[in-house]
Amino acid sequence: MASTDTSRSTAQAAPVETTAERFDTDVVEASHTRPVVVDFWAPWCGPCHQLAPLLERVAARYGDHVDTVKLNIDEAPRIAQRFGIQGIPALKAFRGGQVVDERTGVPSEQALADLFAGLVPSVADQLTTQAQQAGDDDERERLLREALASEPGHRDAIVALARLLSQRGDAQEALGLLDRVAPDEEVARLRAELDLAGARRDAATREALVDRAARGEPEAALELGRALAADGDHAEALEHLLTAVAHPATRESARQGVLEVFAVLGDDHELTRQTRPRLARALF
Repeated sequence: MASTDTSRSTAQAAPVETTAERFDTDVVEASHTRPVVVDFWAPWCGPCHQLAPLLERVAARYGDHVDTVKLNIDEAPRIAQRFGIQGIPALKAFRGGQVVDERTGVPSEQALADLFAGLVPSVADQLTTQAQQAGDDDERERLLREALASEPGHRDAIVALARLLSQRGDAQEALGLLDRVAPDEEVARLRAELDLAGARRDAATREALVDRAARGEPEAALELGRALAADGDHAEALEHLLTAVAHPATRESARQGVLEVFAVLGDDHELTRQTRPRLARALF
């Protein structure tokens, strides 16, 4: 099915059917590459049949930039419930895995065109997409900086450039970029990674910290925990940080360290779920 190939750049010929099983691939994942408009419909719905020819005409007009997908809600009731479909026809526009616009009922052809036009990628959108496909970091950085010159507040370009700078070790500029965007889970994760990166220690220093922590020094446990987290050893890092949380002198700094590890791992990670109640007990 054409809509499952998220790497293509050719125009979509017409709206295509998806299913409950393919919805996340055809819509949510695909919308990270190109916007997707979903028509939630059913065969018994008269207005849905009225909308169909209008949708086909507008979808063809914008097919170079926007994909259109149809979902029969009778065959995918859980998807309809997931996205709060209470009446059909319902159109939802997806970009970056999220619903960014929607319409219910049968809009005029002009209103439908306005929906699609609002999804057409900007110059910054296009440059950011090109950067994701670039073969080397220098070209990727050039494209991202060009995107930000065109649209200084472009969220995806900011985050992509901050991640590139983070990998290069330029934490100061990366953190400055992240200050320009609203916080979300991805931004919080990247910010935590940058904060922890400064806690890396060489092998000799790490060994000394291990000895001091074993002797019960809370400052050493704190520093060792952050150093371990910076190197990706999150399980052992959390153990040392929790030890430091138990001491009044290091409690707040260690708590922040634990929260940074949680941000890197994400709320659904098993370590986060296991450690969160342990942190609460250590604090209270």
